[in-house]
Amino acid sequence: MNQRRRIAIAATGAALALVAFKHPSADLKIMTHEARDTSPHRIQAAIDLGLVGFSVLYTWTAPRITG
Repeated sequence: MNQRRRIAIAATGAALALVAFKHPSADLKIMTHEARDTSPHRIQAAIDLGLVGFSVLYTWTAPRITG
């Protein structure tokens, strides 16, 4: 029983070390702005839950008011 417990603790520690070393993350970019727009509007968000991370970037070109 003592040996099984040591193996379980070692396996849990190894799994936590792997997760802490580099967690998976998703990076999503939606760029709908025009190529000639030098300063497009943008919304950017990032969420890191410890085990996994998400990053979202959305850009767009707003209509210009010329008078």
